[in-house]
Amino acid sequence: MAEIIIVDSQEQAGDIYAHCVADLIESKPNAVLGLATGSSPLVAYERLAALIKERKLDVSGVQGFALDEYVGLDPEHPESYRSTINRTVTVPLGLNPQSVHVPNGDPAGLQTAGAAYDAAIEEAGGIDIQILGIGSDGHIGFNEPGSSLASGTRMKTLTEQTRIDNARFFDNDIEQVPVHCITQGIGTIMKARQLILLAFGKGKADAVAAAVEGGVSSLCPASALQFHPHATVIVDEEAASKLIHADYYRYAYEHKPEWQRI
Repeated sequence: MAEIIIVDSQEQAGDIYAHCVADLIESKPNAVLGLATGSSPLVAYERLAALIKERKLDVSGVQGFALDEYVGLDPEHPESYRSTINRTVTVPLGLNPQSVHVPNGDPAGLQTAGAAYDAAIEEAGGIDIQILGIGSDGHIGFNEPGSSLASGTRMKTLTEQTRIDNARFFDNDIEQVPVHCITQGIGTIMKARQLILLAFGKGKADAVAAAVEGGVSSLCPASALQFHPHATVIVDEEAASKLIHADYYRYAYEHKPEWQRI
């Protein structure tokens, strides 16, 4: 099962992620990072940017691969994931923009874009650490409930709930939210060598409980993490409020050997 870490704040979660990634970059200057958008990773990226500056790490060889992109949205649109990743990750971390990749959401090339993206990840050597958020319905990336747990990168139709959740980025107007996306599949995500999922707030409690303690099912795509050999789920108290074994997770983390990293 995944390691569950219950924290007091998003800042504490961000510090855990930042130190993990900074240590990776220090030991592997050509590290490959899996990047997610949304609100959950923002503090983690801020903490990592500060740590890169503090340690004076060379990130010139680091590559990044975004989880997903909207289909048909101009890449220059402020809410395209290319723009979002550039704004929240590439610039703050000082990465080479040419080394940060986003799935191609051009409708004209969708038939081959998914396979091409998976091939690019493989060519880069595979993703070392993939950061993830989780939707209120248990989706990761844009793999909505019912998605194949073996899927590769491909086009998906967003659920109405996901479009409602994301409307906050589009002036709270669901009509501006695209209906389709291109996303790394569950199978693609599971190939990363390490997964770190962040979830905060009561609105994520049911999804976290289903993903961590429920059965593995396509109805909760994030439950696939139970099969990953190196997955860590970092949640605040509110997101952990539906976990049956929360006390054990706290106990296990408190007694974790110092040499055993996340």
